[in-house]
Amino acid sequence: MSNQNNRHVVPNSDRGGWDVVAPDASRASSHHNTQAEAQAAARAIVHNQGGGEVVTHRPNGQIRDSDTIAPGNDPFPPRDKK
Repeated sequence: MSNQNNRHVVPNSDRGGWDVVAPDASRASSHHNTQAEAQAAARAIVHNQGGGEVVTHRPNGQIRDSDTIAPGNDPFPPRDKK
């Protein structure tokens, strides 16, 4: 089961730039010129919807990074509790 608050930052091969896409969505939530702009927009969207995951992809489509946005549930929290 996928969480609708999750967003993926993926390259757009047709228009260039980067898209913010929800899982199982037929179109992008937003389009940006740079990956950094798309990541910031994805974080804002996920935060406004109550938290979740932002998954960033490389230009070749591989997953590069995943970030849990509060108050989401981090599946791999840090082990140290300093």
